[in-house]
Amino acid sequence: MRNMLLALGSVIAAASSAAAQAPAPPAVDRNILHVQVILDKLGFGPGVLDGRGGQSLVAALKGFQESRDLAVTGKIDQPTLRALYQYRGWRPTRTIALTPAMLAGPYVNPIPKDYEEQSKLTALSYRSPTEKLAEMFHTTPQVLVALNSAGTRLAPGTRVVFPNALPTSRDYAIADAGYRATANMLNVEANVPAADHIVVDKSDGVLRVMDKDDRLVAQFSATMGSAEYPLPIGTWEIKGTAFNPDWKFDPNLIANTKPGAKPAVVPPGPNNPVGVVWIDLSKPHYGIHGTPEPQNIGRTESNGCIRLTNWDAARLALMVKPGMKAVFRP
Repeated sequence: MRNMLLALGSVIAAASSAAAQAPAPPAVDRNILHVQVILDKLGFGPGVLDGRGGQSLVAALKGFQESRDLAVTGKIDQPTLRALYQYRGWRPTRTIALTPAMLAGPYVNPIPKDYEEQSKLTALSYRSPTEKLAEMFHTTPQVLVALNSAGTRLAPGTRVVFPNALPTSRDYAIADAGYRATANMLNVEANVPAADHIVVDKSDGVLRVMDKDDRLVAQFSATMGSAEYPLPIGTWEIKGTAFNPDWKFDPNLIANTKPGAKPAVVPPGPNNPVGVVWIDLSKPHYGIHGTPEPQNIGRTESNGCIRLTNWDAARLALMVKPGMKAVFRP
């Protein structure tokens, strides 16, 4: 730990060309953060918990409003606030004393960009304790700095303010012990609704979870497809789920691959290109999976697959099962 990062701000400063030029952390509006936290706990993923507005929050609000038979405005309006009021006990932040387990590695920094070089690693772990802590609490390192300070020491016993991503239950129905530990580390909510099928709407940029009566019970912002590898419109079937998967890099299936690139098997880990879970589809080479870059969900392109934050993908994996229908709409 001593040779990694001693303070929250270190990872941000190290990523800047010079520490003195590092950007100021973004402002965190606690009222917006409170709404995000409630939506996140209810299964209407607002993206990263950052106390700021944006397209992911708008989409999450629309999903929540639809599920509660409210006017779908995408705004924090009075009817929505009244519907959220019963959950006000879920405070926007929690102050938690760091434990050795929260800070435990291993860490890999830097992570090579070349997939062949990545394949030589034993795991694509977090780069730093700061990155790990941010993902544990569904946020970014910059938000942790804004809620605390750049000089907050990362040591057991240090009290740190986090977005309140703590689940109401950790009673996971997961047989795989390794993945159960992953879900626990990511603060994934164990109480999930009964899902019947999923719908991916490209126009809205969301993955919807529907019950047997075709009512919306959960929703997550997603990245889906690109001009070269568009979302495969149609009805598919979920074939199965791989937990903490490796990833087989095929240069013929990945856009902008450099000439001469060779196939490679990239090891598991939260910074694996498909994150911590792969939900396989009946469409060959396509799946629903996590990502090492949660802040980019809905803002970049994919190679045809449906990409969620690691914590949303892990939660979705608790809802789906083989044989479930997956409808992809334009």
